[in-house]
Amino acid sequence: MTFQQLGLIPPILAALEEHGYTAPSPIQEKAIPPALQGRDLLGCAQTGTGKTCAFATPILQLLTASPEKKHPLRALILTPTRELAIQIQENLAAYGKHLPLRTAVIFGGVGQNPQVEALKKGVDVLVATPGRLMDLYQQKLLDLSKIRILVLDEADRMLDMGFIHDVKKILKWLPQKKQTMLFSATMPPEIAELVDSLLKKPVRVAVNPVSSPVEAIRQSVYFVDKGNKTKLLAHLVQERQVKNALVFTRTKHGANKVARDLEKMGISAAAIHGNKSQTARQQALAGFKAGKLRCLVATDIAARGLDIEELSHVFNYNLPEVPETYVHRIGRTGRAGRGGEAIAFCDFSEKPLLKDIEKLIGRKISVTEGHPFPMEVFVAPTKNQEDQEARQAAKEAKAKPEKQAKPPEKQPVKRGIRPGKKLDTGDAMPRTDLRRPNPLDSEVIMDATARLLAPRRVTLTPAPTASSPKKARNKPKLQSKAPAKTPNKTKPAPQPKAQAKPRPQAQMPRRGRAPEPQRPRAKDSTEQPSLMKPFYINMGD
Repeated sequence: MTFQQLGLIPPILAALEEHGYTAPSPIQEKAIPPALQGRDLLGCAQTGTGKTCAFATPILQLLTASPEKKHPLRALILTPTRELAIQIQENLAAYGKHLPLRTAVIFGGVGQNPQVEALKKGVDVLVATPGRLMDLYQQKLLDLSKIRILVLDEADRMLDMGFIHDVKKILKWLPQKKQTMLFSATMPPEIAELVDSLLKKPVRVAVNPVSSPVEAIRQSVYFVDKGNKTKLLAHLVQERQVKNALVFTRTKHGANKVARDLEKMGISAAAIHGNKSQTARQQALAGFKAGKLRCLVATDIAARGLDIEELSHVFNYNLPEVPETYVHRIGRTGRAGRGGEAIAFCDFSEKPLLKDIEKLIGRKISVTEGHPFPMEVFVAPTKNQEDQEARQAAKEAKAKPEKQAKPPEKQPVKRGIRPGKKLDTGDAMPRTDLRRPNPLDSEVIMDATARLLAPRRVTLTPAPTASSPKKARNKPKLQSKAPAKTPNKTKPAPQPKAQAKPRPQAQMPRRGRAPEPQRPRAKDSTEQPSLMKPFYINMGD
């Protein structure tokens, strides 16, 4: 069968052909026709079989049949993780390349302003995570009144990992008359009743048996002690010349630790989990897809929906506690019919988890023996060592800011030593000795200080009157309060005019007016004899 026989329009067929789609997969072949008819749909298919195309192409075709100029929001796709939301939006943009429709994606962990701006321009199909969708709707930045199609991708995960209450709240905001499609790799019976309440007379499509892994994936398990798992991982990556590998751990702390240990062993690796920022997660994923990283260590947040082309190996560093999660993990390899290899590490405490997985998939996983790190511990620990390490790391992370917040203790400052940091000056020792100068050592310093502090009392002679002689009227003299010497009765011989100093122009009296009193100018210490000499003499007495 071809995509043309499924009833898809030429623009979508052209886009599929450009991206290398030649024939529909089984899930696409069975899901696209009823979806184009507007029926509710429940699709169960193994990861990597093309579920995204099975619901994306019918949405694009149904919305193109009734276009609207203002591009109101008419289709909503809910996903559990940010990475899966970004991937679905990229596929929608690829399939609708030749259509006049607009798509957008919103998720938490990043600023909302760019996402809000995209919504204001008009969006036909929106891919969202529940948290950010509820946030924008409660801010009245999102209109859900015209939704015609609702898709829950990875439905079991959406309803089982804590999103059940969010999904129920979002359903109340949507119109009752709409088309609903649910797609997932697994469909446990405990949520079957809830699924039935969401769908109305759905078409059930099940390509492979529920929870059965892809047959193209080679599965094996290594029995190894917990302390030797990282060594065994590095040994297998180097010995088998693994091109790229996705490593799954149970905890976030474990993912960070494994990534650091691999880097120390010369294997490029990065960790991706919920505590990482969205930017760090995207950079790590982009570097892994581009081949810059050899190993991507992840928690189960990356087990759903990640589409990594030609992923050769998947390592289960820790076996998952939920058996269905194992199916999603190994489904990251062997996509689109390609081969792949899934390797699991199992210590003594994880043997019950291995039995549950084998019971779910209905087959025994082959055990690989003869590796350099065989199991030697056959006693289950009373407490999980990895949990203890995670708690200890959390305590250390909390304690570090407190230590940094404490102000440094003040060091006693010694007199004569300049406070500050010690500088490395090599052989030349900096002069840090500061000695207070003795005021009596320098006469010049004391002269200047004494002249600034010494009191001066200066009085001006009264203004000359008409009866005063011309010399007194023309030359006002400064008189100090010091006792004047008794003048001689004989007048001193007048000095010749040539020896008289010329008066400044500013001091020349104006005609017809009495001269204004002039304020004395303070002399500099260099213009008069020292005032401290008597002081020195007195000190010597």
